[in-house]
Amino acid sequence: MPEARCSNEEFMRLFSSIGATALSEKLGITERNVYKRRRRLENNLDSLLSAPSTASIQYPGRVPLQIANGQVLVGSDFHIWPGEQSTCLRAFKKFVDDIKPTAIILNGDVMDFPRISRHPQNWEKAPDVVEELESAQDHLNDIVIRSRRGTQKIWTLGNHDARFEALIANSTPQMRGVKGVHLSDHFGAWQKAMSCMINDGVEGGATMVKHRWKGGMNATRANTLNAGISMVTGHLHCQNVRPLSDYRSYDRYGVDTGCVADKNHRAFSYTEDSPLDWRSGFAVLTYRDGRLLFPELVTKWSDNEVQFRGEIIRV
Repeated sequence: MPEARCSNEEFMRLFSSIGATALSEKLGITERNVYKRRRRLENNLDSLLSAPSTASIQYPGRVPLQIANGQVLVGSDFHIWPGEQSTCLRAFKKFVDDIKPTAIILNGDVMDFPRISRHPQNWEKAPDVVEELESAQDHLNDIVIRSRRGTQKIWTLGNHDARFEALIANSTPQMRGVKGVHLSDHFGAWQKAMSCMINDGVEGGATMVKHRWKGGMNATRANTLNAGISMVTGHLHCQNVRPLSDYRSYDRYGVDTGCVADKNHRAFSYTEDSPLDWRSGFAVLTYRDGRLLFPELVTKWSDNEVQFRGEIIRV
């Protein structure tokens, strides 16, 4: 990017005030180039250049979303590490391109943070926190660029995501309010909350999306049974859809989206090479007249392919 178009001082001021997306539009360049220049300046100045926060420090419990007709792409458990992206992360980006969803929901554990984990890790091979943040910024920026204008971008936080702020809050509480200690300082394009309620109050359409609730092999049934509406979760990495019927007019669904990460990734070394009843993939939710159609799953088929609607799709 020609430096004359925007001085370093002006770039830093604009980045901190309007963020990467608006700055890329203002300068007529890609967000990727905005992030590259940001990193170069951070390295030269040896300090953090923070994006504006679009969410409060205390994340709202719930984001409401109303969709009469459209699709929602829901992926959970990305567990992003630096290096080659997983098969289903490539597929997730392709589906953003292909179906142009009304909303994209990152349903928790986008980050992994093994260095601040309670699980035993080979710490010499685990990435540093800053490496994870930069890698996640690149991948989420790709998703933002591929999405159509006006697409709702929501991040429902998971237990791994919470490690970042929990470590800082517990070890250095005096840093409260300082830019850079909150995930929103690093991912300003995504609205963060604990859950997303789609079509609240719509019979046959109300859907709660959150990272986790019930556990065990019958979790998806237990979730929708106890919630009284359709419920979409991650966390367990299993991937399945459980319809539930009763005296009400419409079915409701319990959905486990699976994990966008490859299940044999070294981030999961804490499983000690046990057989894992997990599946890599994500979910597509389709709404017609506010009502949820039978949820569809995208599932890893091979290292370069996923299956969806009876088709094998190369990614």
